[in-house]
Amino acid sequence: MLTIGVDVGGTSARAAVVDEHGQILQTHRVPTPKTGAELNAAIADTVRALTDRYPVDGVGLAVAGFVSEDLRMVRFAPHLPWRHVAVADELSHRLGLPVVLEHDANAAAVAEQRFGAAVGARVAALVAIGTGIGGALVINGDVFRGAFGVAPELGHLRLVPDGRECPCGKRGCWERYCSGTALAATAAELGWSGPPPTGFEVARAAEAGDELALRAVDDLARWLGEGLALVADVYDPEVVVISGGVSDSAHLFLDKARGHYAAAVTGAGHRPLARVRVAHHGDPAAMIGAAAIARQHVLTGPRVS
Repeated sequence: MLTIGVDVGGTSARAAVVDEHGQILQTHRVPTPKTGAELNAAIADTVRALTDRYPVDGVGLAVAGFVSEDLRMVRFAPHLPWRHVAVADELSHRLGLPVVLEHDANAAAVAEQRFGAAVGARVAALVAIGTGIGGALVINGDVFRGAFGVAPELGHLRLVPDGRECPCGKRGCWERYCSGTALAATAAELGWSGPPPTGFEVARAAEAGDELALRAVDDLARWLGEGLALVADVYDPEVVVISGGVSDSAHLFLDKARGHYAAAVTGAGHRPLARVRVAHHGDPAAMIGAAAIARQHVLTGPRVS
């Protein structure tokens, strides 16, 4: 059985034909339009570009936003035009194929639990570190979504009371101290010279041995460890997978983050620690996971694991 996974982002929608082993056979990309009707049409077009060449049995969409419990509706997606839209039903009608939705972090977690860094783990958490932090949890093969389909919002755990302002309306959220945005903000606070940097620029400077950039990266490592300790206290995962754009620089901070995590977790020194690993699948993970979820949806119906 072949299925298609589509990663619907604010800039582009990327689709991939994926086999049952998580291998990508072909991809196709289209720019993301500004209106809901145009976006539906664009996704249908990119899927058809692949179904013209491959016999496909279902489609999964990975969306950065709130998805309904039945995986049919996008309630809200900050970088997309959908608001309370039954996207799955609309696209299924257009394509003549079963279509299912999933949060993009959940889809990436499924990819890693089935085919990547968390294979075999009974309880696996994913922490996607990019512009902000996305989170996901897979328990015994099932995605944990909470009562209303929006859990777990790990990036908005409050680590620092009265800390940095967050676009969510709170202060001190984890992602304000541990993300690409946070890395740039920390470097600026430490006295970065010149125009305000991006997180990528700070990481690149750290690679080159810049002392200030290395201090900013060390700060990120500290807050990653502190946040992982909270995740472990609540979920007690067997594996934590670190993904997202910032994970490309994991060799600069992950060992230190593991040390902070080991020291900060409740019962430090007297309990097993989660294995903290970098994601295997990187950028394509959401497409691979969405395709796997679509395959399960086709095989077993609405219950998705």
